[in-house]
Amino acid sequence: MNVAARSAASANADIRIRLGVEPVINLTGTLTTLGGISARPEAIAAAAAILGKGVDIAEFQARASHIIAQATGAEAGFISACSSAGICMAIAGAMTGDRMGDILRLPDTAGMKNEVIIQTGHLVDYGHPIAQDIRLTGARAVVIGSVNSASQAQLAAAISPSTAAALFVVSHHCAPEGQIPFPDFVRVCHERGVPVIVDLAAEYDVTGYLKDGADITIHSAHKFLGGATAGIVAGNKSLVRAAFLQNYGIGRPMKVGKEGIAAAIVALQTFAAEDRAAVREALRRPLLYWKDVIKDIPGVRGDLDPDPTGNPFDRLRITVQPESGFTAADLVHALETGKPSIRVRTHQIEHGSFVMDPRSLGADEQEVVAERLRAAIEDARRTGNDDRRGAAQARKMERANALRAWPDMNAEASS
Repeated sequence: MNVAARSAASANADIRIRLGVEPVINLTGTLTTLGGISARPEAIAAAAAILGKGVDIAEFQARASHIIAQATGAEAGFISACSSAGICMAIAGAMTGDRMGDILRLPDTAGMKNEVIIQTGHLVDYGHPIAQDIRLTGARAVVIGSVNSASQAQLAAAISPSTAAALFVVSHHCAPEGQIPFPDFVRVCHERGVPVIVDLAAEYDVTGYLKDGADITIHSAHKFLGGATAGIVAGNKSLVRAAFLQNYGIGRPMKVGKEGIAAAIVALQTFAAEDRAAVREALRRPLLYWKDVIKDIPGVRGDLDPDPTGNPFDRLRITVQPESGFTAADLVHALETGKPSIRVRTHQIEHGSFVMDPRSLGADEQEVVAERLRAAIEDARRTGNDDRRGAAQARKMERANALRAWPDMNAEASS
């Protein structure tokens, strides 16, 4: 059965089509703009089972705290609306403690410790600038170092009587060189009584940073865990409590629903019991299959690409070389505009490559991707050019212009 026939056969069953949106094969992995990683069956079942039931949310969160503590080694934890919300709530808690008067007047931080230290190389943008998470609480970001160099001396000098916390980010978006290693970062902070909050949104290690001294860690429940959209906040009980109490202040607009709590804790339990090596091997199979599909195509190369922050999975990096006659941006455009649309990670597109992440691949989509990849290469060969940087910039402008036209960005498709 070819791609068109498969699409027609599944049209009646696919909720995306029933709701009027185009199906997308998500090979970006964890990008929230494409829904994060597809939820695991256990999490879907948990969310569905509780949606029709009543539950005391504070009690439910207390039970979540127990489960999070078991899985991570933390003293306590709770489920937030997402990892970004968890960062905001943790920073707010570091400023207010459990003082309800202070909680209720944020983002007014007059008289509070209200500075949060972060390295320049950690000022990532994951859909919005992480510094905005700091500012939303009423705190002020104190930025240390340059993009490729930060030192313990700079960190120590930045700590003042107004320092509420320090934020450490673990992400492939961070500058790869010259950052203060976590053990040194946490030691300098703790010697001066400053708690350390660690953003680990897409990172698989749910225990290591807590063991190494983090006061609070934050993970996304809808990325590697495969839960519904939510975040997992874990750490020191008093700091976690202060963060949780923001639900009665600025955290109210960030509240998580009962389905998000249920899916997150079930996903965390299931994740903790998995055989990581077996999961990695299973994820490699489609990558090797697609690598084989393009092995004889001139100017196009596929290589297994281990995760840059050491998570236990690989991606396939597709590199488009000059002799191909087209650019990586042209190939990405062909993948995105075909049917079904295939979305890939394009952070290195100006350097001639993109990556394909298999973690959201559907059970019947491996061959669909192979067919579309072959077709997209032929399309790019017919219509592409060899202006690598120009093509990449043009695609970025197309996306920006489409977003500025929202909600009319798909007017032609729906008319």
